[in-house]
Amino acid sequence: MSTNKKRIEILSEIELKKTLSRLTFEIIEKVATLDDLLLVGVPTRGVYLAEVLGNEMFSKTGVKVSRGVIDPTFYRDDQNRVGTRLIQTTDIPIPIEKKDIVLIDDVIYTGRTIKAALEALNLWGRAKRVTLLAMVDRGHREVPIQPDFCGRVVPTSKDETIDLRLREVDGEEGIFLCKKTRSD
Repeated sequence: MSTNKKRIEILSEIELKKTLSRLTFEIIEKVATLDDLLLVGVPTRGVYLAEVLGNEMFSKTGVKVSRGVIDPTFYRDDQNRVGTRLIQTTDIPIPIEKKDIVLIDDVIYTGRTIKAALEALNLWGRAKRVTLLAMVDRGHREVPIQPDFCGRVVPTSKDETIDLRLREVDGEEGIFLCKKTRSD
């Protein structure tokens, strides 16, 4: 018996670009000044999303927004359940005091990754404000964390996954719902 994945496209490459543009404008509207903004990506795809959003902001405003990376792996309370992956170096390039931080992740599911990222970020100082951007909210929260900026809400079952695909990482772009199927 083997398990395969069946993919259903949620957002095409064009729709993904439109959603990223919308999210960029939403962030610009909510932040008092882009000079005080820091985009912090959660590995892996959150880091690339932070880069894409930073580039979008620059093209729309002419302001180069600071970007960083926070790897929450060692701050997780569920490592025995999810295991570990290759650790990415945390890089916060500027002091975070008096900064508006947008924490960026591709998919929010249980909320535990973001909880761990917030704990890791606290070690770097006290930001003025931290908000959360998730490209997809798939539900099933185990901790009370909700995104401030969200590309799409896609209710899923626990045996489904959401895959954000980015050209820089995956060679294709789009968001896909993956259903596990069994074949005998």
